[in-house]
Amino acid sequence: MTTNAHSHATSEYTTEHTPRMQWSEHAPEVYKAMARLEAASRKGLDPVVAELVKIRSSQLNHCAFCLDMHTKDALAAGESAQRIMQLSAWEESQHFYTPKEIAAIELTEAVTVLTDGFVPDEVYAKAAKHFDETELAHLIAAIITINAWNRFAVTTRMVPGHYTPGDVHS
Repeated sequence: MTTNAHSHATSEYTTEHTPRMQWSEHAPEVYKAMARLEAASRKGLDPVVAELVKIRSSQLNHCAFCLDMHTKDALAAGESAQRIMQLSAWEESQHFYTPKEIAAIELTEAVTVLTDGFVPDEVYAKAAKHFDETELAHLIAAIITINAWNRFAVTTRMVPGHYTPGDVHS
């Protein structure tokens, strides 16, 4: 039996889907503006918190492209595989995260799923307890930015699996 990066010992993976469009080529000014927003949101934010936020939002939005990118970036930056794997079930594995990280994750969920009841006062207050106003403003910007990236990637069916850490960030 032949084995390669896309096969198991017993079966082949399905084929990779094709993107609907290369949106950044058709809307380059929008892409550049998003990249500037991304850079600006990162300036006042701990990089570990930023990656946790990006991964959690991407999980909630089912964005495979951004999950591929940000889990690889987090691993390359020294994040543990265990913390990344537990993030989807963080409520049952809070002992893997600091109280500040949990506050950021909770705020990420509230902002990402606004239709579930807005951002509750207690979630915002908890984040405000752990982040000063400048950090909190950047955290909110980072959450909103990854949600926008997720929506571009999911809508245009960007293909996960080809990102290498250090490539252009989204």
